[in-house]
Amino acid sequence: MPFISIIVALIVVGVILGLINSMIPMDARIKQILNGVVVIAVVLWLLKVFGIIDLLTAIHVGK
Repeated sequence: MPFISIIVALIVVGVILGLINSMIPMDARIKQILNGVVVIAVVLWLLKVFGIIDLLTAIHVGK
């Protein structure tokens, strides 16, 4: 995936999350949970894009 596409995807996700946070009235705790889930999903996606998760799946603990 080209680097520009990654940057554009991050900007789009940020803008959508910002719009949701500002336009939709919801409790602060729900906003925190939503923001946390989105951040975790984006970090996992970035790790997958850069191939780090693929390296981690080859590590086995135990028998």
